[in-house]
Amino acid sequence: MKNRVWTLNFPMMAKVLGWILMMESCFMLVPFATSLYYGEYECAKAFFLTLTFSAALGALMTFCLHPFKTSMRTREGLMITGLVWVLMSLLGCIPFLLTGALTSFPDAFFEMMSGFTTTGASVIRDVEVMPRGLLIWRSLTQWIGGMGIILFTLAVVPMLNHSGGLSLFNAEVTGITHDKLRPRVSQTAKSLWMVYIVLTIVLFVLLCFSPMEIFDALCCTLSTTSTGGFSTKNASVMYWNSTYINLVLTLFMFICGVNFALLYKFAKGDYKSLLSNDTLKWYFWFMAICSIMVGGMFFANKGDTTDTALHTGIQGFFQVISAATSSGFSAVDYEAHGSLVMSVLLLVMVFGSCAGSTAGGVKIDRMVLMMKCIANEIYHVLHPNSIEIIRLNGKSVSSESFNKTAAFLSIYMLIIVVCTLFYAAFGVPAFDSLFVSVSMISNIGLGCGVTGINGSFADLSSACKLVGAFEMLIGRLELFTIIVLFTRGFWKK
Repeated sequence: MKNRVWTLNFPMMAKVLGWILMMESCFMLVPFATSLYYGEYECAKAFFLTLTFSAALGALMTFCLHPFKTSMRTREGLMITGLVWVLMSLLGCIPFLLTGALTSFPDAFFEMMSGFTTTGASVIRDVEVMPRGLLIWRSLTQWIGGMGIILFTLAVVPMLNHSGGLSLFNAEVTGITHDKLRPRVSQTAKSLWMVYIVLTIVLFVLLCFSPMEIFDALCCTLSTTSTGGFSTKNASVMYWNSTYINLVLTLFMFICGVNFALLYKFAKGDYKSLLSNDTLKWYFWFMAICSIMVGGMFFANKGDTTDTALHTGIQGFFQVISAATSSGFSAVDYEAHGSLVMSVLLLVMVFGSCAGSTAGGVKIDRMVLMMKCIANEIYHVLHPNSIEIIRLNGKSVSSESFNKTAAFLSIYMLIIVVCTLFYAAFGVPAFDSLFVSVSMISNIGLGCGVTGINGSFADLSSACKLVGAFEMLIGRLELFTIIVLFTRGFWKK
């Protein structure tokens, strides 16, 4: 018997997408109001037209469609999740094109995909001449995408709790396993967003006491809590050269690299869950060791500058935490300190931070699990008859979780290799191509060589930018959510 085509609940999918488009139009009110406040009327017009179109299209999809069934299965959840990020980026790039800030579609789409996936790679050569409406929109897209577009929708649209909310939640939230903090998915989403909002408010207040202007502090806050990395200055955080700013951002980048479920439990008084977490311990010590190494190399290579050991040490911690949490801020010209520094940064970019955070990368959880499995196999060679149970964070890990992790790492490395070769084929130097590929799929935004401190992602060809945008998307949704859409099995029963 031939495989039958699997019927998807398209009306219900369109209804959910409509809700999300209307939410995006609401978020666009922020850059619209900002543009009016600063007298940027052309920019305000561009946002008004875009948000009106987005709201009208969303309302049409939401209120004019009446699905026979409101339930959704895993397939619908996966497809909606993939479509949302692409659709949001397509609409989000319209103001850049209408204002002429970016003149080509690949550039505008790359910029917005970089924003929503919190990658922070930019094709804008001089951000300081950009309208403030567009600058706040760039940072806001990162803040929206940091905790997740779908997760926000689940928090504000209660009906999805009964209409495939769990499949949407699992498709977007990162990690090996997904813990529900509350009985209902919508309640879990609200709890995670509450932690996210509190961190955002606290960081903004702290940055208001820094040398930053209020507008810069707001944009930096949105980019930091989302571990995004967009800046309002061409030199990124180096522009202010402030130890206070570096310390505050380092602390909050580190915190936002922790599993938000653990932060929620800690806020509720469950200190044991945080302090006894294996992954968090590995995360802390790995960051500490790499930061000391990089900080030491910064100090050894400081040359004739008057920087103290403390100042260069803070810069080392900042740059490592920025790379590991996929923030992508730059507090120093890291490329000027040699290949060893670049190699360490490349390593932490791959490892990433904790699952369930706003950070990108493979995640420390997976690396810890793989190392425990390797240690177990070595022990099993010496003791063939022994049976060892692998535990992570106090829970036994099933063979299914191990197989999924092994498959994830294999595909992750394969994509890096293929995209590295693709970039190299378009004239990007070998190591630069590898760095760009890792940066894109890990949602980091740091560059090297042609895309580094003295270069720009704008120098990449249009084809490379589109492939980079795809890498950002597939990395943000952790591979399988997107890859499965291209398999024959997804479309067959």
